[in-house]
Order: sequence, then C-alpha cells, then structure tokens
Amino acid sequence: MSFKNLMVIKALVCLIFGILMLAVPYQLLSIFGANLSDGGMFTAREYGAALFGNLFLCWFAKNVGESDARKAIIIALFVYDLIGFVATTLTVIAGVLNPLGWFVVFIYLFFTIGFGYFLAKPPVIVKTTKGV
Repeated sequence: MSFKNLMVIKALVCLIFGILMLAVPYQLLSIFGANLSDGGMFTAREYGAALFGNLFLCWFAKNVGESDARKAIIIALFVYDLIGFVATTLTVIAGVLNPLGWFVVFIYLFFTIGFGYFLAKPPVIVKTTKGV
C-alpha cells in the first residue's frame, strides 16, 4: 500500500467517526456497549474534534514527499494509533465495550501497522546525475 492510499483511508475513517462523535456520540458509543454521562459526552465530542484534526492532517499531507516533515507526521500518527490500539484493547478486555469493540481495535491495529511500516521503511534516495 502506498503512503498516499494509507493517508486517504485514514482521512475517510476520521471523517466518518469524527462526524458521528460530534453529532451523535451517545448513539455511536451505545452500539459498542458504552454509556455516556455528561462528562463522557464532552470527552466524546472532544475526540471527534481530534479526529477532524487527524482528517485534515492526513488529507493535506497525503502527497508529501520524503522529508523530515513526512517522518514527523508518520511518527505522530503511529504513536496516536498505537496508544489507541492499546487503550481500546484494554477497554474491550475489561468489558467496558461489547465484542463489537474489537472492530475499533482492528482499525487502530491496521493504522499502527501501516504507519509502522512507513516508519521502518528506509527513505527513498533520488539520485540525480549532472550532464557533462
């Protein structure tokens, strides 16, 4: 998978979940077996805002070439998804989310592996030759 494709997929996932977390967080999280208090509704909407931040980062950086900025983006998204993977896995294991929560775990794992791949992949070095 190309970097661009991974970024577009991440942007689309963030768009879908971001809209749902901002508009109907109680209904969305109830599908996964979670109940929200007023504080939980606030936190869920804050998470929706963070998803929109990720959405715009991924969308506008999808064509960025090899650079320090690209590496910083990859590291940030890798860490974000790794923490999301661990936190959601522990939450499902603890029984806070129903078995459908494993779907969210899978999404985080997919992106953790994807950004981990680009983090571990050596950068492409473009050689130029000057004419004589």
